[in-house]
Amino acid sequence: MSVSPGTAPYQDPARPAEQRAADLLPRMSVEDKAALMVHPTARLGDLDAPGPYGTPSMHSLLAAGIRHFNIIEGPSAREIALWHNQVQLTAASLPPGIPVTISSDPRHHFGSNPLASPLAGPFSQWPEPLGLAAIGDAGLVQRFADLVRREYLAVGIRVALHPQLDLATEPRWARANGTLGESAEAAGRLGVAYVRGLQGAEVGPDSVSAMAKHFPGGGPQRDGEDPHFEYGKEQVYPGGRFDLHLQPFEKAIAAGVAQLMPYYGLPAGTEYEPVGFGFNHQVITGLLRGRLGFDGIVCSDWGILGRTCWGVEHLTYSERIVKALDAGLDQFGGESRPERLAAVVRSGAVSERRLDVSARRLLREKFRLGLFDNPLVDASQADALVGTAAAREQGLAAQAAAMTLLVNRDGPARLPFDTARLPRLYTEGLDPRALDGRATVVRTPAQADAAVLRLSAPWEERGGPGSIESFFHAGSLAFPPAELARIRAICEQVPTVLDVYLDRPALLGQLTAAATLIVNFGAADEAFARVLFGELEPCGSLPFDIPSSMTAVEASRPDVPFDTARPAFRFGHGLRYRTAR
Repeated sequence: MSVSPGTAPYQDPARPAEQRAADLLPRMSVEDKAALMVHPTARLGDLDAPGPYGTPSMHSLLAAGIRHFNIIEGPSAREIALWHNQVQLTAASLPPGIPVTISSDPRHHFGSNPLASPLAGPFSQWPEPLGLAAIGDAGLVQRFADLVRREYLAVGIRVALHPQLDLATEPRWARANGTLGESAEAAGRLGVAYVRGLQGAEVGPDSVSAMAKHFPGGGPQRDGEDPHFEYGKEQVYPGGRFDLHLQPFEKAIAAGVAQLMPYYGLPAGTEYEPVGFGFNHQVITGLLRGRLGFDGIVCSDWGILGRTCWGVEHLTYSERIVKALDAGLDQFGGESRPERLAAVVRSGAVSERRLDVSARRLLREKFRLGLFDNPLVDASQADALVGTAAAREQGLAAQAAAMTLLVNRDGPARLPFDTARLPRLYTEGLDPRALDGRATVVRTPAQADAAVLRLSAPWEERGGPGSIESFFHAGSLAFPPAELARIRAICEQVPTVLDVYLDRPALLGQLTAAATLIVNFGAADEAFARVLFGELEPCGSLPFDIPSSMTAVEASRPDVPFDTARPAFRFGHGLRYRTAR
């Protein structure tokens, strides 16, 4: 593509995005269009250094015409912004001269899974989405998403690979922490607020485009296993509740969500073809495009052409491309070889007109975001705009508010602790510095007035250290017997507060020896300390049921919410300090 600057209609910012995309599209080659339709992960730093996961350098990818990148690292806001500007200037100097769109998974929480949620780093830190669901305030969710928008804009991130609108109906599922809970109503209501906070009333130059996931709902996993792995590839609906999982997406579509991501899984035992959702014509074209009327971008989850091609393993790489395009996919997440896509067009297996459909949507989004008109950010201001003291304080307050008080018995461990004296506390999992001026930390339970233990929900170790599997907390929700015996021994020696980080609904009924039981969904020690001493109040309500046993979990139907028998704690349960007695 070679057009003199400022002479083409697509370069006129006064024209509507749809018209600008329609003008630019015919000026592009098949290779240009194919390059728009891949969305690899990039590595910050030297543009000539090799990319992650064996991909070419950033400069090579830009030279190939690729103009969408996902980033994981975040050393500082200024470094991200400087790298972003360097990428944009390099892209502008290379044909076809189209600006770059940078995306990111959620990075304002506590999770540390490079395939789902990078560390917050320089960004303000808030509770997990489950914690936002525990608070349940749509206004807070919209304010949170608006803050995410502003912090992303400051560094050049223009697509959020979130919110996650799946329902946490299978208690064992490793991705529950990224959801807005088990209730379809709550996930839909809070999801709409999230989309509006990122995008505003409509996508524009001040928006971050939301890519909601994982259509048509990734929660009902067989045995709670995740489809990142072959043993978790099946989504099942024994309760016939497929449409229930659509509800949050329907509401997000009505609210104008710009992009959607199908999950890796395949529907088993349904009316739909048993192939991964990214390859599923009935689901993407029939259901999403047809029945729900969605004309936004559909981007696959990362790596479906090679690693997670469930149901189409027998097809060649090129045949998988053809099937995904036939399904209605616009973009291939995690792919960096646009020449393979161009080759299927050159071979006649896919028409160029089919590429035009997706390229038009992708160009339209770049025009709507204002990337053609103002692609650079002010890197000198990035550190001042990202992770401000005020934003961090808001995040800390939300962490505390999301904490959910389940049991609060009378005695020395009753919360909040008496501030009239400095209690002697034995602690585990809590930095003693967070208690400076609030309590005296002692070395043994025998020396203490009360014990405070911070724990995590249990999971089964899988894969070796650093393996993909190791980042997914899956399997049994029961605390190991040895750990239970250790906790019980402390509780019998001294009244004990147990605080459990819930990334999944652990079997908390096993912790009956505790005097006080509270759970968090991502809370720094400082937020927890403020709750312990009544400086902030835990205002959370459980965003899902807490099962009574693994037998109940195994007997439940993965697609049906609130389906475990006689739960230990019900959805919505949460005591308040003022009413705890």
